[in-house]
Amino acid sequence: MIEGLIDTEYLEPEAPFGESHGHVNLQEYNAFMEVTCITRRRDAILTSIISQVTPSESSLIKRVALEPLFTSHLRDTLAIRGVKRVSMHEPLTNLRKVVVLVLEKDMPRTEIWRALYGAVAWNRAAGKYVIAVNDDIDPDDANALLWAMSYRANPALDIQILPHRDQGHGPRSKRNNGEDAAVLIDATMKEPFPPISLPKREYMERAKAIWEELGLPKLKPEAPWYGYSLGEWPEDLERAADRAVRGDYFETGKLLAERKRKDVGMNTEVRDLSHKQDSDE
Repeated sequence: MIEGLIDTEYLEPEAPFGESHGHVNLQEYNAFMEVTCITRRRDAILTSIISQVTPSESSLIKRVALEPLFTSHLRDTLAIRGVKRVSMHEPLTNLRKVVVLVLEKDMPRTEIWRALYGAVAWNRAAGKYVIAVNDDIDPDDANALLWAMSYRANPALDIQILPHRDQGHGPRSKRNNGEDAAVLIDATMKEPFPPISLPKREYMERAKAIWEELGLPKLKPEAPWYGYSLGEWPEDLERAADRAVRGDYFETGKLLAERKRKDVGMNTEVRDLSHKQDSDE
């Protein structure tokens, strides 16, 4: 037990030290304590944690507490249905700067944006980049996040910048009178997409089993490691896929040859012609 007095009038500069955000924290005036008494067991056990560049012991402890609180704020306090979890990016960024909202598919656009706005309102300095994704995206995989942002977000429609944000924990810039901003990105699916271009799960799991039977180096699958539907996959293409599994490529080739036409340009999507035909009928 450490007893002492904390001065309410004076502050002292503390020395520079390495911080969890990956930079040295320069000197700042802070409160100090005059220790008057230390009481301990004769065989005292001193415990401590390492708090340095994240991930560290302190950030791991904070993350398991902060993410449920963040999720509860959106799901329970703001009553936003469809919030499955909140993931706070940890390595180097120290949890606060990059926040990912994992949302159910088919959430109303207004609710998606209410979740994004609600995320930046939870903490004055948490959420510099807030990204909404669906639950097929692993929020801890930066590659998956960039994939979703690349193909599921239109910057002209799905990105907003909110000014007047606190810089929070980290090196403080003098620009813009010390104010920061937040970037909100809706990287959820807004319409059906073609399937993931990998073999179906049953084939990949069988391949994994064979790999393990052969005693090859242990695999570490990362999502997506098998193909799955994203809503746009017509029956004729499913039948063509079944023929491909059986090796009946020539049968598919004959069917395609019957659909030759000369009134279309290169890269004209077949689905566009199908939709036009349906509307004409």
